[in-house]
Amino acid sequence: MSNDRNRRLAEVAKIAVCLEAETGIPARLLIAQWAIESRWGAKPVGNANYFGVKRAKRHSQGCTVETREVIDGKDVTRVCEFADYNSLEDSCRDYAWLITHGVPYRAAWQKYRETGDLAKLIKSVARVYATDPNYARLVSQIAAQANIAAAIKAVHA
Repeated sequence: MSNDRNRRLAEVAKIAVCLEAETGIPARLLIAQWAIESRWGAKPVGNANYFGVKRAKRHSQGCTVETREVIDGKDVTRVCEFADYNSLEDSCRDYAWLITHGVPYRAAWQKYRETGDLAKLIKSVARVYATDPNYARLVSQIAAQANIAAAIKAVHA
């Protein structure tokens, strides 16, 4: 892994561990979705949307971006309105809010709070979060990587 990628992973891990303590959002989930949605922090949407969060009424900033969706099993390019943020931390905080308070994730979040089953949370979130049928598998694979565990452990050290 490149030094830049390691630096970006360490930076997001600090934020993820803090947000896990504050909100309960699993650091592994946040980091895995950050990695997928922003190519390990190298390619945010707009200025600093590291999670591909679409713009909603709660967002004061936005940007229009061409994106890939999977519709009826086919890749489709669409132009969508995304939220934008001033910083990585702002992006992470909004993502954590979305998963822990957003209506589409409410049942999945409640179930996770009861069971602590990260695999089920990933599957439930992925069904709503992304159109790619392989998204849950990708999130699970990245969340289980040793470098993610090491980055989280380094924050606690």
